[in-house]
Amino acid sequence: MIPLIDVMLVLLVIFIIAAPLLTHAVKIDLPMADSAVVDMKPETIQLGIKADGQFFWDGEPVEEAGLEPLMREAGNRAQPPELHLQVDAATPYELVARAIARASRAGLEKIGFVSKPEE
Repeated sequence: MIPLIDVMLVLLVIFIIAAPLLTHAVKIDLPMADSAVVDMKPETIQLGIKADGQFFWDGEPVEEAGLEPLMREAGNRAQPPELHLQVDAATPYELVARAIARASRAGLEKIGFVSKPEE
């Protein structure tokens, strides 16, 4: 048992000595710059769906057929926005599923549901 401990200690010393030699960092004197951190928050689009089937694109009423071009335009941007769904509690699931399917086909991959917290 003692020879095994001796071997382990020797290996430990070898690794402690060899570890700094394995780093290939180049030491550079970087210039100092005074700048602020850029906090880029992703753009969001609000899609509202009422229980009677009315759709709202960023608060503006829109027909269900008119959603497809709006979603394609948003999905073709360099940085596609997040789609936030605000759905009435009594809205049929079919309307929500069609809206999510359209968004997915248009390239809007980040979809979130907006809800009201319980009191």
